[in-house]
Amino acid sequence: MAFFKIINQYERGVLFTFGRYTTTLSPGLNVYIPLLQDIRVVDTRVKTIDIPKQEIMTKDNVPVNINAVIYFKIKNAENAVLKVVDVIYATSKYGQAALRNVTGEAELDELLTERQKLAEKLRRIVDQATDPWGIDVTAIELQDIELPENMKRTMAKQAEAEREKRAVIINSEGEVEAAKNIAQASKNLYSAPGALHLRTLHSINDLSSDNSNTLVYALPIELLRGIERLTDFLEDKNKK
Repeated sequence: MAFFKIINQYERGVLFTFGRYTTTLSPGLNVYIPLLQDIRVVDTRVKTIDIPKQEIMTKDNVPVNINAVIYFKIKNAENAVLKVVDVIYATSKYGQAALRNVTGEAELDELLTERQKLAEKLRRIVDQATDPWGIDVTAIELQDIELPENMKRTMAKQAEAEREKRAVIINSEGEVEAAKNIAQASKNLYSAPGALHLRTLHSINDLSSDNSNTLVYALPIELLRGIERLTDFLEDKNKK
């Protein structure tokens, strides 16, 4: 008597006859003989494994708590059944060991700033080791990285000092640029005939709209320049 077994599109069936591997069944309707044959159905969709949080000592002797997630799928159903007892458990344990080794070889700054680079290195190591089991590790993501409280405070102070330093630099650069603009404006006003006088009239017009009792007396710029030339003449005469 023959039995029927339906294998879904995302599955593969590993067929055993008298306990020996016979073939890998494709999706669809498959026929097998009970008692003589047995089918192990394997899901080939992408699976996730959470690597639990663990304390790891970095290369520069800073203890951190870190966890990760492994994304993988079974690409060879035969090897996943024949080569390892529990493929998910074995992949999880190897991922834990590899995570300790990879992060333990990195310094804290590298762990914080080059997380993706370390995750890709970890993926390659785990993928190479689990390849004989028929596993394809598609990605590994490093998730939470927890630092000691004293280290958090130190890094916060360092970041604040860096922000203050940057603010001072930006402020000083702005003052230098403003001084250059003022100097250039003064030079242009002084060199252009009537420009300074016109600017004075604009200033008087602005003050006239203010409802105050301030009186403003404006002297012609030509008078001021005449006084300046007279002063220079008298100084030269006294020197002679």
